[in-house]
Amino acid sequence: MKRSNTKARRILVVEDEPSISDVCRRVLTGEGFQVDIAANGKVAQGKIRKKQYNLYLIDIRTPEMNGKELYGWLKEKYPQLTKRVIFTTGDLLGGDTGSFVEATGGCFLPKPFSPDDLKAIVREALQRAN
Repeated sequence: MKRSNTKARRILVVEDEPSISDVCRRVLTGEGFQVDIAANGKVAQGKIRKKQYNLYLIDIRTPEMNGKELYGWLKEKYPQLTKRVIFTTGDLLGGDTGSFVEATGGCFLPKPFSPDDLKAIVREALQRAN
């Protein structure tokens, strides 16, 4: 990713694990993004109401409001944003989680992931969203 292409772009990272949030912030800020962190879907809702984001990196399993619930809320309130979602999880993509991600048509980044994996999926998601 070229910094000039990502200047002033915003990403909301919905992640309850501080170590993963820190990696996302460091990598994405280094790529020229403005990064906000929300520990769960409830916190993310407040941020989404106040700011516009180019992408949403959403952990499927967060406390209080999980990624599936947040996606449902986005689909209801801001359907145009659902094509800007990247899901993450450490769970295997089987059963309900796999079916859910497949049904959304969204991008998926399995945990653990490398900085290069993160950069690649963000690049892919930006292309899909535009």
